[in-house]
Amino acid sequence: MEWRKILYAIAEVLNDAEEKQLISEAVKLWLDDLKNLAYDVEDILDKISTEMLRRKLKEKQRAGISKVRSLIPKVKLLQFSMNSEIKEITQRLQEISKQKDELGLIYIGTTTTNKAWRRPPSSSVLSGVPVVGRDDDKAKIIELLSRDEPATVNYDVVAIVGMPGVRKTTFAQVLVKETNDTMIQFNPKVWISVSDDFNLVRVTKTILESITSQPCHFEELNNVQESLSKVLESKKFLLILDDVWSTCDYDMWMKLQSPFRAGARGSKILVTTREAKVARTMGATKVHNLQCLSNDDCWKVFEQHAFDNNNALQPNFVLLRDKIVARCGGLPLAARTLGGLLRCKEIVEWGEVLNNKLWSTSNKSEILPVLKLSHHYLPSNLKRCFAYCSILPNDYDFAEKQLILLWMAEGLLQLPEERKEMEDIGGDNFAELLSRSLFQRSSKANSLYIMHDLVGDLARWLQESYVLDSRINQMLSNN
Repeated sequence: MEWRKILYAIAEVLNDAEEKQLISEAVKLWLDDLKNLAYDVEDILDKISTEMLRRKLKEKQRAGISKVRSLIPKVKLLQFSMNSEIKEITQRLQEISKQKDELGLIYIGTTTTNKAWRRPPSSSVLSGVPVVGRDDDKAKIIELLSRDEPATVNYDVVAIVGMPGVRKTTFAQVLVKETNDTMIQFNPKVWISVSDDFNLVRVTKTILESITSQPCHFEELNNVQESLSKVLESKKFLLILDDVWSTCDYDMWMKLQSPFRAGARGSKILVTTREAKVARTMGATKVHNLQCLSNDDCWKVFEQHAFDNNNALQPNFVLLRDKIVARCGGLPLAARTLGGLLRCKEIVEWGEVLNNKLWSTSNKSEILPVLKLSHHYLPSNLKRCFAYCSILPNDYDFAEKQLILLWMAEGLLQLPEERKEMEDIGGDNFAELLSRSLFQRSSKANSLYIMHDLVGDLARWLQESYVLDSRINQMLSNN
């Protein structure tokens, strides 16, 4: 077979292809074809390996027959029977190899992303950063939560609707705190992360457990809802259902809300969602659309994450202000992530980042260009640690040590030249990803962390690239 030579040639340009697929649909299709071919090659190699093993075992059972004389013709027979499949794979490999040249894919070797990095100072671990530019929004939602209007049920649904990256969750967290500081009195207050994986029993049990602070051992929905009705009876509650998707359809919502009717009049359910139809499905009486930030407010968010509090704004930064604001597009998540990325770089490198071709990425992808850039400029060892986070479900709260131990178990932590404990290396990696805003603190506890949905999408996209790279290397070792 000539597969080895062709595969080596393809493997050399994978780094270039993985970067260019972000701005070229043709390169993305080429990578998709390569992934499909990799699966087919693995299947054939597995068939050959399995058949050879079976025949060797059978050969050992035959007494008085030469193993070598018996094996040679059968191997030839096996190759002959799979000749058409092997020929087809070879043709596809040759075509893909030819296309890589037509697409201008080149060997780029070790890039600047592998440069050594310094652990940022402790002030880079940002927490309790004030929310910028949402005073009018806060006043409006608090007024809606304070209002007690006649209704057919004893609770009102208020929805916050906004596009991905506008920080609906962060805004809702601030609102919860604000209700503690105003005349609004709710007891209990319950925060539930719903996410796209909506499970009626799980969500109901989570609400009950959050109120009682005790585990719920019931498995039947009816038993869980009866218990929830009892703890809500005659109480004016505030329930925040964060990040609700259309997977919560009308039928599920009708079943979920049944116990809420036991609460006192004036109770509220605050929903955050990216889909207006979800708010309609849940019968929201008031819907507040959370818009993008103004340029000035977007710059303030960027400043929070790009500079230390004691740093004076230098004239060179002012010259880049307009381009930075334009790149953020009014999205707080983009401003936060870009700030985290640029604070790790020297000022002379800012222009390179802001002019990177990845900003022209097609809008077909939900992954923000600034998130792709944050991955692009990660050192290689951090890329693999971050890609591993693709195993984490949306809205999953995790502890720093928990993730570090997983990295260690997978062999993802690289030992530096100086003597250092493996857990300390993992801590450095974690702090770096946190400083770049790829992780953020959970609303449940300061010791827990979470990834934004879009950041999780980035990790899963990155993991696919490493899976392909690993598969090509495996084929080279087997071929």
